[in-house]
Amino acid sequence: MRKWMLGLGVSSLLVMQTMAATYYVDAAQGNDQHQGTSESKAWKSLEKINATVFQSGDRILLRAGSQWQGTLRPQGSGLIAGTRIEPIVLDRYGEGPLPLIEAQGKYPQALLLHNVEAWQVKNLQLTNQGEARAPWRYGVKISATKQGAMRAIHLDGLQVRDVNGDLRKSHEGCGIFFEAQGQAWFENLLIENCSLERCDRNGICQRGYGRKRSTGVVIRGNKLHDIGGDGIKLWGTNGGLIERNVVSFARARCKDHAAGIWPFASDDTVIQFNQVSDTQGTLDGQAFDSDYECERTIIQYNMSWRNQGGFLLVCAPGNNYCRNTLVRYNLSVDDGVNSARVIHFGGNSEHTLIHNNTFVITGKQQIPLVKCTDWERGIPRNVDFINNLIITQEGGLARYEFGPAKEFRMRNNVFVGKQMGLPDGAGEMLPSMPSRWQHVDFSDAKWYQQFGPEKRQALPLGEVVAKPGDRDLFGAKVQQGRTLPVGAILPP
Repeated sequence: MRKWMLGLGVSSLLVMQTMAATYYVDAAQGNDQHQGTSESKAWKSLEKINATVFQSGDRILLRAGSQWQGTLRPQGSGLIAGTRIEPIVLDRYGEGPLPLIEAQGKYPQALLLHNVEAWQVKNLQLTNQGEARAPWRYGVKISATKQGAMRAIHLDGLQVRDVNGDLRKSHEGCGIFFEAQGQAWFENLLIENCSLERCDRNGICQRGYGRKRSTGVVIRGNKLHDIGGDGIKLWGTNGGLIERNVVSFARARCKDHAAGIWPFASDDTVIQFNQVSDTQGTLDGQAFDSDYECERTIIQYNMSWRNQGGFLLVCAPGNNYCRNTLVRYNLSVDDGVNSARVIHFGGNSEHTLIHNNTFVITGKQQIPLVKCTDWERGIPRNVDFINNLIITQEGGLARYEFGPAKEFRMRNNVFVGKQMGLPDGAGEMLPSMPSRWQHVDFSDAKWYQQFGPEKRQALPLGEVVAKPGDRDLFGAKVQQGRTLPVGAILPP
């Protein structure tokens, strides 16, 4: 009996493979009365796609250069059998511009994936520009409401632009949005190589109403520019990975709090190899944020410059928590306008380790390098700030405002230039800028490319870090169990 059932299962898989089809859709030359299974017999409309239930292995190909007005809501799920995945693929065919779907503000989103699994969506343009802003308006929405996991969703190479959603956090629109509710969650959701421009309120954003946190969420290699509020935000994911993204001009229009890249209600998030610049305003306005209901967030190997709110926020209200944040091997240049700060500890953050980062305060800045404040009777506790390099250029000033913080320990750091408010034992003062920094033009948008091996001389040694990571910002190997030179860029 068991052998017969196993044989039936294998036969079923073979049948599913055999039945898979490729469907072509051409907005100009297609016809919905056609079978759609060849370029010469292509379908025409989004409605035809929406009315079809697809299966494992199917491909839906939209003709390059085609344009549609409306919304795409494909149905059906691919096959997931253990580690084997046979997705349904939505892609383009032919030469020319990416196929364009314009929702025109008449639909909540241009593309909706709702309670489906094993989809790959690639190489599409999506817009949702209405006459006026509207709540919950998106370019792409991925929605899970059924009990259990919504698995194996992959977005690759999408261009999402001109989404004029509501700018209020309570009604926020988004370029790419994913949300799980009730007993649902996501597993293995990948968003990569997408570009987002002029999206309001957020760029790539999760809301986690579900009772179980999502897993296997990766946001990688995307470019976001001119985003009204938050650039990239996880909300309700454990073990999320946000890496190699470029975010510029986030918080460009909203009036409430927003930041470049950050997790909320998420544990074990890794944020690495990202570049964040020109985040606007000081509510919050930082490049990175480790927010509340988060534990063990790691922020490493990132570059940050000209973010008006600063480089980093670590925060939680008094009745909540943000614990065990690790910040290492990051480079921050010209972050924070004078009404802001470079690093802000707000409220009930606990056990934060900040080591081997480099902060450059330019000559136009007179700003707190560290600022600590309370939040609903919560205060920062147990911070270790070690092996960091703080360079203040001529005309600049770095201040240290510890406020209500308890057990804020600064050790074995190196300071260059004018500093105010440093505690005893914070580190070593150097009389001048290290030679490797003296001829760097920080006004050049590609300034970080100037740090070749010849500029990576050793600086004074700091101290041993128990788990220092295996590399510095630019890939030099870290010697485990040894004292580290200070800063984010170690000698090769």
